[in-house]
Amino acid sequence: MNRVFQLAIVAFFAVLALSTPGFAQEGGSDLGFGGSLGAGLVAIGAGLGIGKLAAAAVESMARQPEVAGRIFPAMIVAAALIEGFTFYAIFVCSGV
Repeated sequence: MNRVFQLAIVAFFAVLALSTPGFAQEGGSDLGFGGSLGAGLVAIGAGLGIGKLAAAAVESMARQPEVAGRIFPAMIVAAALIEGFTFYAIFVCSGV
């Protein structure tokens, strides 16, 4: 088994064990640690996605400069869609 995969599994179960007391409390609509963890994961995923998108677009523009005029707007639209979903997911994780 890959070392990174093992570490991810251990971290997942540690987070699960630490968040149990927060879920056991009565009343209130505070999502506590779970909402914060979800918002953090969404932000990390969006950052990685937009970074990969921009890297691929810049590399393709460097390889074929004549199509840069068509690649750049498509990249901007895709980045806007990723950011829109990110804001939606953070809104859901915040419990508002």
